Amino acid sequence: MSRQTIRVASYNIRKAIGTDRRRNPERIIEVLNEIDADIIALQEADRRYGRRVPAIPHLLLEQHSAYCAVPLNVNADSMGWHGNAILVRLDAQIHAHDALHLPCLEPRGAIMAEVETNDHHLRLFGMHLDLSGLWRRKQAAAVIHAAALGREMPTILMGDLNEWSANRGCLADFAHHYRFAPCGRSFHANRPVARLDRIMYCGRLELVDCGVHESSAARRASDHLPIWAEFKLASA
Repeated sequence: MSRQTIRVASYNIRKAIGTDRRRNPERIIEVLNEIDADIIALQEADRRYGRRVPAIPHLLLEQHSAYCAVPLNVNADSMGWHGNAILVRLDAQIHAHDALHLPCLEPRGAIMAEVETNDHHLRLFGMHLDLSGLWRRKQAAAVIHAAALGREMPTILMGDLNEWSANRGCLADFAHHYRFAPCGRSFHANRPVARLDRIMYCGRLELVDCGVHESSAARRASDHLPIWAEFKLASA
């Protein structure tokens, strides 16, 4: 991949439980390595109850991938915040990071990181929105507000939006501010029928290519397929 581009991905890893109902974090790492992205937003990256330990043990990620998790400093045991995590390559520079509290019916959150990689300085948001359409719209408004704060820079929003409609609800809200990468259907991994996972962007970013990663490993590792997009900086 050219150093002039940056590749991002979003992946709901379902706490590393595959379509065979077995928990196998090694399969998730295999898929991450296949995608070969510079930055990856994960959803359901931590166990939901108890100490909320990461679905992918830190040592396993360190030994078998080129990624590390953005340190959110929220829970020492977790990889992320309410299951959301951002992975970056080991040579990336992390300039800022934050955990966002979202209005919610059930525990939900989003996360942000400012990252420099491949000569791109970007702001990234990862999210996993509510099952309720009303709460999804409230959460989308909170993310849009947070993304508008601070200094202007190319921004990418990624995650599982849980929106089944084609262009209504929170999708219409996001569309007022962001462009969507037309990645394709990602759920269910065995027979994708819905675009629940989305990548959105704004600023000096030009979409080069995008898609759904549909390898045999990805069809087994989680009930969602990962989506990806590749960008380059557009001329000022």
